[in-house]
Amino acid sequence: MNSTLFVNIFRFILLLTAQIIIFNNMNFLGYISPFPYILFIILYPVNGNKFGLLFASFLLGLILDMFSNSGGIHAAACVILAYYRPYLFRFAFGLSYEYQTIKLNDVLTPERFSFILLSVVIHHSILFILETFRISFFWDILLRTLLSSIFTILLCLIIIYLTKPNRR
Repeated sequence: MNSTLFVNIFRFILLLTAQIIIFNNMNFLGYISPFPYILFIILYPVNGNKFGLLFASFLLGLILDMFSNSGGIHAAACVILAYYRPYLFRFAFGLSYEYQTIKLNDVLTPERFSFILLSVVIHHSILFILETFRISFFWDILLRTLLSSIFTILLCLIIIYLTKPNRR
């Protein structure tokens, strides 16, 4: 087993634990709920096993659903994000994705930011639509998605830059 697998397992456990212990208990003004656990899906290696990502995403969402008592909405949102991740890469990075030369832990570029932004917005949209499941709450879903996405993106960028390896 290589070090990438150990890094992904450690990231999986650490982000899931932090989400369950710290971030599930945060709810600012009733509209802002941070979900930085999706950083696992975002930072999964580009050339990694696609089925492994789908399975790990399902497992990540399912475990979070069990601790949150949320009935499968996290699992659904995570699997949909993992499924559409290659298309988001292709949209955000273009030709760089084809040559597998992407590293999200480097300096923030517009391509990296757009990938993180699209990933978070898609995940949060699906999550809040499935949570509410009523069209009459459209503005509530939109506001929760917007505010939670902004907070989650800021949190994800902070986590990425605090954990990125130093170059010497």
